[in-house]
Amino acid sequence: MFPPEVDTLKARDRRGQERAITGNRLTSWAFAEAYGAPDAETAEGAALSWARERSREAGVRAVTPGNGDALRLLAAAGGARAVVEIGTGTGVSGMYLLRGMRPEGVLTTVDIEPERQQFARQAFRMAGHAPNRARFIPGHALDVLPRLTDGGYDLVFCDGDRLEYLEYLAESLRLLRPGGLVCFAGVFAGGRTVDSAAQPTEVRRLRELLRTVRESRELMPALLPVGDGLLCAARAWTP
Repeated sequence: MFPPEVDTLKARDRRGQERAITGNRLTSWAFAEAYGAPDAETAEGAALSWARERSREAGVRAVTPGNGDALRLLAAAGGARAVVEIGTGTGVSGMYLLRGMRPEGVLTTVDIEPERQQFARQAFRMAGHAPNRARFIPGHALDVLPRLTDGGYDLVFCDGDRLEYLEYLAESLRLLRPGGLVCFAGVFAGGRTVDSAAQPTEVRRLRELLRTVRESRELMPALLPVGDGLLCAARAWTP
């Protein structure tokens, strides 16, 4: 690791510095994850805590606070009026999206489990969002998405079946207006996406998604190190 002219003591010192840098990065990452979290005393903070608890009870993945902050920011920066969410869960990610969208914006959220959508309805209400801000559609995403309007959406957030992410991408390209965003949660797969060991089909599909998005001439991508990885891409203004 070190040049031969570096003595053992200096090598040990440098290894200590590397450990400190790694520790600082982890601390910084944890700080960034918690940075934008709303005060627990607010309606939004209480609703998020409630929804996260329902998510844990149901064994459903929920976006991390840092991931949610990024979604909120992207929705706000794009002035999103119409957003599609694949994977309602118990409403955690939906609350971040609604907070970033324009006040008149509508979130269309799809989930195969209608029971979870009832938790999300309650969470949105607790957070102070009017009922007409969200449209809940129960069903399999690949059955629902073809029925949505071409070019009618500013942002598509995908947090459903990882095996179907490539199909979600194809539908998103149809649904998004030029300049619109598509985002995929969980693309790090707990570190397995970059692990050289043999991986299950889900991880291999995530690698294919990452490669497809990066190589697409229709998309301008960025891979954000928040939560378990958030892959984002803007649909190009020109083909």
